[in-house]
Amino acid sequence: MEKRCPVLDPTGRDIHAQADELRAQGSAVQVELPGGVVVWSVNHHDVIKRMLVDPKVSKSARNHWPAFQNGEIPPNWELISWVAMDNVSTVYGPDHRRLRRLIGKAFTPRRTEEIRPRVVEITNLLLDNLAAVPPGEVVDLKAAFAYPLPGMLVADLIGMSEEARVAAAKVLDVMLDTTITPEQAQQVLVGWRSAIADLVASKRANPGPDITSDLIAARDEDGSRLTEQELADTIFAILGAGSETTINFLDKSITLLLSHPEQLELVRSGQISWSEVIDEVLRLESPIANLLMRYAVEDIDLGDVVIPKGDPILLNYAAIGRDPAVHGESRCEFDITREDKYHLSFGHGPHYCLGASIAVMVSTVGLSTLFERFPDLSLAVPADELQPLPTFIMNGHRSLPVRLTAAGAKAADAA
Repeated sequence: MEKRCPVLDPTGRDIHAQADELRAQGSAVQVELPGGVVVWSVNHHDVIKRMLVDPKVSKSARNHWPAFQNGEIPPNWELISWVAMDNVSTVYGPDHRRLRRLIGKAFTPRRTEEIRPRVVEITNLLLDNLAAVPPGEVVDLKAAFAYPLPGMLVADLIGMSEEARVAAAKVLDVMLDTTITPEQAQQVLVGWRSAIADLVASKRANPGPDITSDLIAARDEDGSRLTEQELADTIFAILGAGSETTINFLDKSITLLLSHPEQLELVRSGQISWSEVIDEVLRLESPIANLLMRYAVEDIDLGDVVIPKGDPILLNYAAIGRDPAVHGESRCEFDITREDKYHLSFGHGPHYCLGASIAVMVSTVGLSTLFERFPDLSLAVPADELQPLPTFIMNGHRSLPVRLTAAGAKAADAA
């Protein structure tokens, strides 16, 4: 009987434990995704870093995944949205360079500084709302702070209304859920394309100082335009990448700092910078776990195994910072004082995240202001009781219940 490959847990119950198990089996291991699709899972730092710059590795299903090209992957496959998009995340070679040049114009250092006041404004607005919560009451800080902070900012950047942002966020939540049904997957694909088409039509008629308007008008150096599908899919990718990753990064950062009060005190006292905190959280708890998907342009010989041409590949970013070959025995420990906080959570080489500087700025403003405004912030449940998101794509919690202040704190202060 043919041995069946392991199933990548769609519930995301313990992405780190599964990564350790797969890493121990070799440089790349075949695993089964929802719908019975088999891919190569890579959990070694050195192999992942190599694949991020290897021209024999593509992100285009249209060009390099025969099963997708031949119609073997059904249009209602549970993860279809991740491969059906046509944007900088799913193209190869000249098309990738063309789209990256266009999009890069929207993420300059100057724009990062220009939007800082808006980040401060949104942060204070959200924290002002939280300040009205009665002392000792439990609040879901993910829903009330970590979720809307990057979400509202990215919506501003692409010119999306608050109503449209809330609707798009619901679509994104379902898209990231790797336990959904084929029917739900098809609804997601139709839903997000419809929402973005409405946004594009609105901005084409009434352009404004936003990324969507810029992309509509953009041309690359040889005068070519984005296609309509590239335009829509690129805007959706900016919305998703710019919000979901930072949402879960904030969630994990708050959890780790509240679980390690002695390290939080090092930050508050100024002995450790927020940039060091950010790097250590990204190392230990990359907000992206398994990012869909890459494909072998040619056979890829890894020494112990050969990935055949045309096979799909899954890179586990969450496994990189916990690779014992890189961080040794302390790899699973949160330590903002460690000297080596090396990670690849923003990618590497030609696929390095264009919005990395904005993400760092938002995280720094958000976290520093949160802990300054609420010095008595505490988890309402033990950290190990927090429930993971139902996904192997992202790394975060379903909710983050906290107490902003101790019960009776205001009354005691008044007395």
